[in-house]
Amino acid sequence: MSEGPLVAVTGGTGFLGQHTVAALAAAGWRVRMLVRDGRRAAATGAEPVPGDLSDPAALRRLVDGAQAVVHLAGLTKARGQAEFMAVNRDGSVRLAEAVAASAPEARCVILSSLAAREPGLSPYAASKRAGEEAATAVLGPAGRWVVLRPTVIYGPGDREGLTLRRLASSAIVPAPRAPEPRITMVHARDVASAVATLCLSGPLGGTFEVTDGQHQGHGWRELLGRIAAALGNRPRFVGVPDGAMLAAGAAADALARITGRGGIFGLGKAREILHRDWSSSPVRQLPGLVWAPRIGFDEGLRDTLEWWASLDRGTARG
Repeated sequence: MSEGPLVAVTGGTGFLGQHTVAALAAAGWRVRMLVRDGRRAAATGAEPVPGDLSDPAALRRLVDGAQAVVHLAGLTKARGQAEFMAVNRDGSVRLAEAVAASAPEARCVILSSLAAREPGLSPYAASKRAGEEAATAVLGPAGRWVVLRPTVIYGPGDREGLTLRRLASSAIVPAPRAPEPRITMVHARDVASAVATLCLSGPLGGTFEVTDGQHQGHGWRELLGRIAAALGNRPRFVGVPDGAMLAAGAAADALARITGRGGIFGLGKAREILHRDWSSSPVRQLPGLVWAPRIGFDEGLRDTLEWWASLDRGTARG
C-alpha cells in the first residue's frame, strides 16, 4: 500500500468495497479499513481497524488523521426495520460523529442508494434516507460531505445478481405487467471511480445519483431478455399482477419471521421492484467534468457473466 494520503473506509471488504479499495489504492491513497476480520483487510494491503459501526471508539481510530472518509457499510437484508435502522441510520450517525470529532477537514463520501429517493417503499429505502439525513445533519450544511445514490450495482463479485441469472436462465420468466418498471444500472468499477474522484475533488454538500450512461434505464423484459440472450436462452415472459408479487413478498417476510433469517426479497423489495420509475435525470448526476461512467451495459454484462461463470468453475476471487 502506498505512503500517500490516508483514506478511511467502512464496508471495504464487500462487493462494492473491494472495487473501491482497489480504485483508491490505484489513485495513490493509503487505505485504512474498518473490519471485523483483520485477515480480509490484510489481503488488500490496507491497515485494519477492528470494530464495526456500533463501536464509537473504533470509528474514531478509523478516521483519525484521514484526509478522506468513505462510508460504504450498510445492510441490504434484515429481519425488519429496526435492524435496518440500527446499521444504516445509527451506524452512519456514529461515523459522522467520529468524523466531526477526529477528522473535521476530511472529505466524506457517503454511499447511499437510489432507493432512498422513495423512502416510503420499504424499510431498506427508509433506512438509507434516514442515514443520509442523520449523517449530514451531524456534519452540518457547510460540511465537507457528498452523498452518492447509486442505482443497481453489478459487476465481478456480484453474488446477489445471481438471482437475475437464475431468472434469465429459466424457460418461463415472470414480469410485472405494463407499464413496466424502468431500472437503471451501473458497473461497480464506475461507482468506485466516482468515489475515488470525490475523495480528491468535486462538489460538496450535495446528493447525486449514479447510473451508467443509459439514464432512462431498461424495461424489466428488456433487461432480463439481454441477460438471457447472453446466456444463450430465449425465455417466455409471463405477466404477473402486482398483487401476486406483493403477496410473494409478504410470504417471504412471514418465513423470515419464523426462521429468524432475513433475505433480500420481501414485501419491501417487491415494492421497490414494482416501482415504475428508477430512471435518473442527467441533472441529478455528478457534473460531467467531475466524473462520467465509462462502462456500458453490454460490456459490463460480459464482465459480470464471466465472473458468474468462474463461480461455476470454482475459480472466483472476492
